[in-house]
Amino acid sequence: MHCAVGLGNPGRKYKLTRHNAGFLVIEKLHGSLKCSWRRKARLYEARRCGFESTEVLLLRPLTFMNLSGAAVEAAREDFGLSLQEILVICDDASLPLGSIRFRKQGSSGGHKGLQSVIEAVGTQGFPRLRIGIGAPPSGESLEEYVLSKPDRSERRSFAGAVALAAEAVLFCFSQGLDAAASSFN
Repeated sequence: MHCAVGLGNPGRKYKLTRHNAGFLVIEKLHGSLKCSWRRKARLYEARRCGFESTEVLLLRPLTFMNLSGAAVEAAREDFGLSLQEILVICDDASLPLGSIRFRKQGSSGGHKGLQSVIEAVGTQGFPRLRIGIGAPPSGESLEEYVLSKPDRSERRSFAGAVALAAEAVLFCFSQGLDAAASSFN
């Protein structure tokens, strides 16, 4: 089984913000896969889907970004997932808008959702897909920037990155992380 975990913040207020890039990828994947059931647990929402000849679990934490690790760890235990079966998907302000990057492991890079996952699972050794949202403009704090929606000039690039990330996730699940990194990084 493969598990795609999109990080974001729950609630209508945050739905289309930069910080919810991970949630948006999960929504895109859900729209393109045949899913058989939905499970809503205390900390996460999961959908079991089929892709090629394998099962894919699409997961959205119901916690806020800074507490994502609790949801990931709960789902890992509930479904008996190894860390290598989980692909964490999140925004990254250090990558240019519209770009994506796979990594096998690494630090949080200051991303509080990734840091929460690292702390909950006890290691930096899990795959992730980072979606570039670009850096905040001069004078705007990182927090304000990630919690805001892309402006008109950024919407097409942001939507393109979300679509590309969804495609890349499926490629990763089919061909492996190394092949996906070679093709999409």
